[in-house]
Amino acid sequence: MRNVVLLTVSAFFWSAAGTSFAAEALAEIQVARHGSDPGFKFEKVPAPAIDDAASKAVFKLLDGQQDGNSGSLDVLHDGRVPGNADDPASNFFLKPGPDGGRLWVDLGSVIGIKQIATYSWHAGSRAPQVYRIYGADGKAPSFKPSPGKGEDPLACGWVSVATVDTRQESGVPGGQHGVTVSAGRAPLLGSWRYLIFDLQSTDPKERFAQTFFSELDVIDANAPAPNRIERIVKTFKSADGKFTYEIDANIAPDLMAWSEMELLPAIREWYPKIAALLPSEHYQPPAVVHFQFKDDMKGVPAYAAGDRISLNAPWFRQNLKGEAKGCVVHEMTHVVQNYWLADRVREAKRAPGWVTEGIPDYVRWFLYEPQSRGAEITARNVAQAKYNDSYRISANFLDWVLRTKDKDLIKKLNAAAREGRYLESDWKNWTGSTLEELGAAWKKANEERLEKH
Repeated sequence: MRNVVLLTVSAFFWSAAGTSFAAEALAEIQVARHGSDPGFKFEKVPAPAIDDAASKAVFKLLDGQQDGNSGSLDVLHDGRVPGNADDPASNFFLKPGPDGGRLWVDLGSVIGIKQIATYSWHAGSRAPQVYRIYGADGKAPSFKPSPGKGEDPLACGWVSVATVDTRQESGVPGGQHGVTVSAGRAPLLGSWRYLIFDLQSTDPKERFAQTFFSELDVIDANAPAPNRIERIVKTFKSADGKFTYEIDANIAPDLMAWSEMELLPAIREWYPKIAALLPSEHYQPPAVVHFQFKDDMKGVPAYAAGDRISLNAPWFRQNLKGEAKGCVVHEMTHVVQNYWLADRVREAKRAPGWVTEGIPDYVRWFLYEPQSRGAEITARNVAQAKYNDSYRISANFLDWVLRTKDKDLIKKLNAAAREGRYLESDWKNWTGSTLEELGAAWKKANEERLEKH
């Protein structure tokens, strides 16, 4: 989906001395829309800037309330954009409801502004942008720096710059929206230090209609041209063409070569294998899997959410020859598991966490890299080991049950967990023993094995 719209609107200005005059300047507004290019690549609107004047500006919310799931105001001028259409932490947005808000920007000094640009991305009604821009140099006698709710900026030494509305009369509202506000043929849009963005809901009748703002740029007419975002994203197909794998190394370009040479072969081999290992009736695993390197995950190596796997770039750099690929195999198993589907089942019987994490570690340590013996029960941990300790310990327990009781247990256990019908009593139906009896027998088997050595 692509749509480019060119608009012109009248903007009323104040003189530098603060005296109003009736001249009208034409602000040229360009709106571009398209589906889901991860780099915000539009035909007529430039990609978001990295080092524009807004990158060092102070941002403050004068009016309105930030949503609890929103990213901080920093995401508006950090030179980064979301990796997908549902990435709340990478966007700034207001809490649900019909009310809007006022975003205030201090550029630090009066500058000649060539262009203002805003970007948003969401799959639904939070994609369009509806707002009005005001500018001020702070020199008007009536200037008030922070006009709040109910106060007219025009009466406080501010000027109206432009009104933006990217909504369409028909069609799908979602996707990426990019907007530039420039001076048209004039060299400057205006000379201001302060900007206000008066944000409005995209649909007052809908509760969740506050725009997901991804980036806000201010281009200084007297500064060098800013650097623009160029996303390093590559897409690959499985050998049979059934699956697609997208690798986003935008914040870690140094990891793309490793990803192609080392990680991709493991992805191509093991994602289909995991899908075949964990079937259930009428279920198809995600056909597209997204892998995105990030640098804000603190100590978490990786995590999966839906069809997206987030990878901790600093951690991966330190583990390329160690646990990196095995970690991804674990997360791909979560993608295939898709136990989030159980939430759709009325009165669902959710599987416990040790099952959810034990299966991926079983796939990793006993199928993908058994030679590493990473889930072995040893003399050091056997005394404290319990079948429901999760991760490696639970993986070892599952392997023992598969080898000694039921070779198809993983398929049965996975289907029950995915379909929201997990019951502890099923273990006796599957193996002839209760879960506690199995746990005790597994532990005894390990103790006897260790005694012999």
